Amino acid sequence: MKDHRFKAHPWHGINIGKDAPEVVTCFIEIVPTDTVKYEVDKETGYLSIDRPQKYSNIIPALYGFIPQTYSAGRVAELTNLHLGRTDIEGDNDPVDICVLTEKDITHGDIIVKARPIGGFRLLDHNKADDKLIAVLEDDAIYGSFRNITDVPLMVINRLKHYFTTYKDLPEDKSPRCILTDIYDINTAHDIIRRSIEDYNNEFKVK
Repeated sequence: MKDHRFKAHPWHGINIGKDAPEVVTCFIEIVPTDTVKYEVDKETGYLSIDRPQKYSNIIPALYGFIPQTYSAGRVAELTNLHLGRTDIEGDNDPVDICVLTEKDITHGDIIVKARPIGGFRLLDHNKADDKLIAVLEDDAIYGSFRNITDVPLMVINRLKHYFTTYKDLPEDKSPRCILTDIYDINTAHDIIRRSIEDYNNEFKVK
């Protein structure tokens, strides 16, 4: 019998799920009603305040990461191949994911099952910072979506605006995050497979 006296670390102690990459477990850090950006502290696994949302940007979906993934060489390789470059590195974080749902979920620090359907290829200071887009499994509205092309353009534009501006400050001369393209479900699955490899390589998982 497993010892359940201690809370599992959201990044390392939660299983990605047996049906990955088609269906993945996601740890949700922040939700659209949050006015503070929460982020898992990598050492303790508890949510910590990363920063207040100083300006009007509000995350338009559930936002968190996929446990037991890591953005390093294999993830960065795909970005380099697509852009014809060799200088991009992974951001050394778990892979980020947005989960679309019609439900009003009022707080983070939860796990959900979701189906990735595409993603945004973002560069953050020349580091690969992919944002996968997923739908909550069996969601009444979004659950029927099978690919990124099923998502209404208005929703895509809201996500694009958030991720290309949420780290910017008024005094910045240029945007920090650059969106290079939007990709489909097949690339999203490839990102997940590669990030699992990067995780296993980094943390010596057999």
